[in-house]
Amino acid sequence: MPLLEPTLWQDGPTLTGGPAPVVEPATGRTLATLALAAPADVAEAAVRARAAQESWARTGHTERAAVLRRAGDLFAAHAGELRDWLVRESGSIPGKADFELHVAAQECYEAAALASRPAGQVLPSEESRLSFTRRVPAGVVGVVAPFNAPLILSIRSVAPALALGNAVLLKPDRRTAVCGGLALAAVLAAAGLPAGLLHVLPGGAETGAAVVADPLVRVVSFTGSTAAGRLVGELAGRHLKRAHLELGGNSALVVLKDADVEAAVAQASWGSFFHQGQICMTAGRHLVHASLYDEYVERLAARAEALAVGDPYRERVHLGPLIDRGQLERVHALVEASTEQGAKLVVGGTYEELFYRPTVLAGVADDTPAYAEEVFGPVAPVRPFTTEDEAVALASAGPYGLSLGIVTRDAARGLELAGRIPTGIAHVNDQTVNDEAVAPFGGVGASGTGARFGGEANLDAFTELRWTTLRPTPPGHPF
Repeated sequence: MPLLEPTLWQDGPTLTGGPAPVVEPATGRTLATLALAAPADVAEAAVRARAAQESWARTGHTERAAVLRRAGDLFAAHAGELRDWLVRESGSIPGKADFELHVAAQECYEAAALASRPAGQVLPSEESRLSFTRRVPAGVVGVVAPFNAPLILSIRSVAPALALGNAVLLKPDRRTAVCGGLALAAVLAAAGLPAGLLHVLPGGAETGAAVVADPLVRVVSFTGSTAAGRLVGELAGRHLKRAHLELGGNSALVVLKDADVEAAVAQASWGSFFHQGQICMTAGRHLVHASLYDEYVERLAARAEALAVGDPYRERVHLGPLIDRGQLERVHALVEASTEQGAKLVVGGTYEELFYRPTVLAGVADDTPAYAEEVFGPVAPVRPFTTEDEAVALASAGPYGLSLGIVTRDAARGLELAGRIPTGIAHVNDQTVNDEAVAPFGGVGASGTGARFGGEANLDAFTELRWTTLRPTPPGHPF
């Protein structure tokens, strides 16, 4: 039986935000219709989540872990069905969809292991008492997730939050509400997650704001643009609750003088054009030693021209569609503004419907729009440098600090150079787009509030650390 039967899509009361089509960006076809959540629905979901969470927090860690392990197995067992949704709803090529499914399963397995982590520490005390810390669930966690890697960017918060005894309100992007929300709910329900612990609330910004502001939501996990993240952080701060923000990026790929150009270009092409550039870690600035610059631009352009762009569900392609018309218009506007300011359009810069050709820009400067801003499209601006100090300065410039790639034949030198550039993630002899369930993930500066996903970071993100003491009898008054 398919997991995603429309009649199983909504657990609990009917959402009141009205119907919305699930649109396939490659064709414009409506794949299904779902109900949106209005802000008023959030409050009701939060009440139900809080009631369910109290008994879930008392459930033994072995039972919670078992649910997550079964969920991981179900992502593999239903890979064909879920892959089709990822390809058709989010515009992923099949390989990218398979990557999301693999990471989603691993996130569940890693979350299962969290349930039995040591709950605290025994502390020394000056008094005659037992003194210890204990991690307790935060309560209700709000998760707001984007469209670009909808399954990964939802499950990496949902799974550990549930494993640690919390309930979750999940607000996926309405454009990918199935593979970023309803698919997770279906998998977890089939895995035995008790009713009421996970509420999927697809909707717009006003629904997301309601999730952040609801008094029963104690922790917010947000992944999205820096502009939206600032608003989320401000709103959470106003309500005195923690907000973990994973935001935008404009990551640098630094190609040193001793690099193998063909190897570097292979990394560069993946880093800039994977999923049409709609990845926060995308290589948005290619910094190439001047001695290699011309050859690098020529080879990257040739590789870009050779990439097939089209419908990933019906054709064998390297790039699928951008998510919608608004995203395409923004990408193209940045490319046009860049060429108007003097950048050279080496290849690309054209589109049909939502299919944007991979684009290479040369001759960019500090104020070139497609170099200075996060494009979120398949655009590779290339800029030369002459010294390593200049490379460090260029890579460190700008507000973002998410990911970094360095390509060199001297790995030790690359590692030393990475230490001079402030980012949350760094890869030597690899491109900027990498993700593993066991690794911490997050950026600095305008890219977010640091590593908040993976391993120990999840313990900090989704629990409260409580100090507790125990005396055999009450002491006398000390003075």
